[in-house]
Amino acid sequence: MTDATHPVDQRLPAPKLFTLGLQHVLVMYAGAVAVPLIVGRALKLPPEDVAFLISADLFACGIATLIQSLGLTRWFGIRLPVMMGVTFAAVGPMVAMGAAAPGAEGARLIFGSIIAAGLISILIAPLMGRLLRFFPPVVTGTIILVIGVTLMRIGINWIFGNPVGPTAPSIVNPEHAEWLKAAGEAAAGAGLPPLPAGLAPAPTVQNPAYATPGNMAISAVVLVAILLISRYGRGFVANISVLLGIVVGGILATLVGKMSFEKVGSANWFDLVLPFHFGMPIFEPVAILTMALVMIVVMIESMGMFLALGEITDRKVTPAMMSAGLRTDGLGTLIGGVFNTFPYTSFSQNVGLVGVTGVRSRFVCVAGGIILIVLGLIPKMAALVESLPTAVLGGAGLVMFGMVAATGIRILSGVDFASRRNNLFVVAVSLGFGMIPLVAPNFRQWLPHGLHPLIESGILLATISAVVLNAFFNGATASEEEIRAAAATAEH
Repeated sequence: MTDATHPVDQRLPAPKLFTLGLQHVLVMYAGAVAVPLIVGRALKLPPEDVAFLISADLFACGIATLIQSLGLTRWFGIRLPVMMGVTFAAVGPMVAMGAAAPGAEGARLIFGSIIAAGLISILIAPLMGRLLRFFPPVVTGTIILVIGVTLMRIGINWIFGNPVGPTAPSIVNPEHAEWLKAAGEAAAGAGLPPLPAGLAPAPTVQNPAYATPGNMAISAVVLVAILLISRYGRGFVANISVLLGIVVGGILATLVGKMSFEKVGSANWFDLVLPFHFGMPIFEPVAILTMALVMIVVMIESMGMFLALGEITDRKVTPAMMSAGLRTDGLGTLIGGVFNTFPYTSFSQNVGLVGVTGVRSRFVCVAGGIILIVLGLIPKMAALVESLPTAVLGGAGLVMFGMVAATGIRILSGVDFASRRNNLFVVAVSLGFGMIPLVAPNFRQWLPHGLHPLIESGILLATISAVVLNAFFNGATASEEEIRAAAATAEH
């Protein structure tokens, strides 16, 4: 190694590369596995398929990280220390698609939209600089805040139970169901008109499976463990507080008999992640448009991350590097759709870790990518994660998703609300639009069915609102410096 070698291009000894790469993996692991768990359960997939989604996600994370950090021709890879992970921004639309079409069909619809959005992202990556001016911090901060608020619903439902299904707050009284069944048989025997299709008793009995004290206690222990580790831990230990909290919750759930390792024991030690596991993807125009809009937001966020990372590593991010990095967001997303997983972006916590550790070598993230690929090929690891009770994930979800919302608030804290009072309207109205699907999920019932996938996500409603209102009140005025400052605010 010569003195002329830039710290970003330094090749460290193999043992040090492995240790530092593993540190990056551990920092991002909890966030990386959260999305396949959310989407897999929203699709109502069997446990083995949810575990497969986790393996596929880690595998594709590793491939995308290798391309981004190592580079692939001059067109792909920003060649900075970047760890790629699945973005939370796409969770809302994917959950909406899964609710509309559960099972393999919904998975094929999701992956079709992801593949198409990845291709679109590759094509428009060089043009993203022109869109930058439509996404100042008041817009990106509002969008990220709405993403966090939207995801909080998932974390809360992990603790108490989903509002519908086996863990709904109320269930049908068995006596009422039996009476209705007997009445239907009697009506048929007496020659009376049959009971109307879909007639069913209303749920009136409290469900013993909803909001159990045991589940709430486990979630509370996980939350307290995360907070204690964050408060008293130092350095790397504090950075992986969420992962350590999940481990504590898993141990507690095992001790009280709520977690079984049966599926872990039956899972293979090694298995390939094959493309199109659920069948050929379905390409539906509205779903594609929805995911493409998500990817535009993701790439705007990535631009801020890349600019901030350029300052941290003391390497100027040129327009060619920026385009190569954004193309890799699209290529990673395309690879994700092919290998049964999700859209990808640079993971913000790992950008922060580069600044904390001072290690700027991109080959550390290359090592992290290789570790992720290996983990993706070990089904037992995915089965272990899938076996975690939702109560364990709920305690961690409050932190993970709440931190997303808090990041949006931190970005908004740098917005000028004093001399530009109209920025308050941008945030207020857009936050209101983002809350519509949460508060009134049936608002779309009389609207054209083809629009449902587009408007079921509060994230997309808030994005459209924020961009339009900002352009109306402020014009297209965002600068590269503002985007960089917003990214730095989010990370430190």
